[in-house]
Amino acid sequence: MFYSKKLKKIKKINHCFFSRKNGFSKGIYKGLNCGKGSKDKKGNVKKNLDYVAKKMNIERDKLILMHQTHSNKVVEIKKNNYKKKVIADAMITKMKGFALGVVTADCVPIILYDTKNEIIGCIHAGWKGAFLGIIKNTISKIKKISSGNKIYACIGPCIGKKSYEVDKNFYKMFIAKSRNNKIYFSNKNKTKKLFNLRKFVTNKLLKNNINVDQVDRDTFAEKGNFFSYRRSYKLKQKDYGRCISSICMPGLN
Repeated sequence: MFYSKKLKKIKKINHCFFSRKNGFSKGIYKGLNCGKGSKDKKGNVKKNLDYVAKKMNIERDKLILMHQTHSNKVVEIKKNNYKKKVIADAMITKMKGFALGVVTADCVPIILYDTKNEIIGCIHAGWKGAFLGIIKNTISKIKKISSGNKIYACIGPCIGKKSYEVDKNFYKMFIAKSRNNKIYFSNKNKTKKLFNLRKFVTNKLLKNNINVDQVDRDTFAEKGNFFSYRRSYKLKQKDYGRCISSICMPGLN
């Protein structure tokens, strides 16, 4: 389990970037696979999520997950919708006693806390969601329901620059949007480039005046700690597990 040093100092919240260690899953999902969309045994995923809820010190039905689609959609979780299926890539809430969770396997998990207005949030930021504006939309959503914000964010474990190989078409797409995006790429060889997803996401947060902390770990490189879509694909595995990151405000509404 990994934590933000900055957020750890804030007593009003609990948070954790869970590794794949512990848990009940077997085989390629060995450990704490929290991906409901994986082909893992549903019973094992359920037990893994029960474990996460216990560690977050909340009731299992108060651990809210999303059906993530690499979109830029943000949902505010309220009393009247928390039991419904959430199709989005970011969530925010003012409710206490609820934990928001995001599952990843190379994409960037981001957790947020507005210390002034007591709003928590989580973001699933793959390259596509970040490219489409999921970070800006989340910050805008927080600011829409409150004012005078003081927002802290932590970027969790994700694929590292040295591990994220992309082709020229991927590079051209980013450059077509802005020439300034050149800073996120370096040459691997004549046909491939390396993409710094963490830096890309970090700068999106900084541009929105967010205080940013990092848990700088490479999910692709650290097989013992994290699941990785790209690593599983490279190994020709049929599927992959997902790690979970979560944040909550303990207490009752």
